[in-house]
Amino acid sequence: MQNRLSLYMISGMLLLAVLAVVSLYMGVYVFEKHSLAEVISSLITNDESLSESDRFVMMGLRLPRIVMAILIGSALAVSGTCLQGMFKNPLATPDLIGITSGASLFAALAIVLGSSLKAYIPEIFHFSFLSIMAFAGALLTMMLVYRISTSGGKTNVVVMLLSGVAITALGFAITGFLIYISKEEQLRDLTFWNLGSLGGATWTKNVILATIVLVSYLFLINKGKALNAMMLGERDAQHLGIPVEKIKKQIVVLTALMVGTSVAFAGTIGFVGLIVPYILRMVFRSNYHIILPMSAVFGGVLLLSADTISRTVAAPSEIPIGILTAFMGAPIFIAILVKTRNTM
Repeated sequence: MQNRLSLYMISGMLLLAVLAVVSLYMGVYVFEKHSLAEVISSLITNDESLSESDRFVMMGLRLPRIVMAILIGSALAVSGTCLQGMFKNPLATPDLIGITSGASLFAALAIVLGSSLKAYIPEIFHFSFLSIMAFAGALLTMMLVYRISTSGGKTNVVVMLLSGVAITALGFAITGFLIYISKEEQLRDLTFWNLGSLGGATWTKNVILATIVLVSYLFLINKGKALNAMMLGERDAQHLGIPVEKIKKQIVVLTALMVGTSVAFAGTIGFVGLIVPYILRMVFRSNYHIILPMSAVFGGVLLLSADTISRTVAAPSEIPIGILTAFMGAPIFIAILVKTRNTM
């Protein structure tokens, strides 16, 4: 089993590396060098013949964007996989149960009311105020949905989904009001968050995101066997020595942290946490020992592919990446609903 997992992971990482190289060279801008190999070689050797424009596009625009796509795609896919294992249902994803909406709402509050709210918080938190607000929104939404839909250790899937619908509707209403009272610059920022884009990627953001993702993975990525046990029932898992409550708390907090940070940096990108686990589950059944680490790789593959398409298919304009992931995710969501309608 371990050898198979290693083989799958290596294959996935090779695919991700190939996609990254292809994405690095695709776009409206045409490099003065004749081939990508020459551009990369010039960067590695610090060749002065490489023009400033080539260097800026490669290192300042495309490479940070590729890294952010991989990190956010991986974070959203792992978040979705963990939530599905915890709730024991393939429909439990950050966007469908309202976590993404909650994070987006609090991000919108930070954008429109930030100048007023910052007067009441320490100055040291001003720089990361948007990220803190997005995390708070995701965490509060996650806790609310869990409290509403779970009773006696069992989760009512219908209540969970309806809670997500209600929270999303409320978030949409409040965001609509914020759009109504916002200024022109704030309106542009709100449009960015609602549609989702990786155009604001920077190395500073990537360092913060990578730190959060790596810390979260230290606690989550090896929980596959525990999630397999929890699928049998929480009591059975406890009899097997699994610290169920501790794992659930880790999933709630760390999932909210990853989703909140992703929303703060890239806006609303839906369905990644639904698409990747669904496809992996078709291949590997419901074995979270394999699905969980694989989702970390193939989440990056999915979002990097979508971002490459978004900035090349309608060049020189750019299709918001949230629109593309919704196009891919909606049919899969319907397929899951049809498949599980008799068990809900």
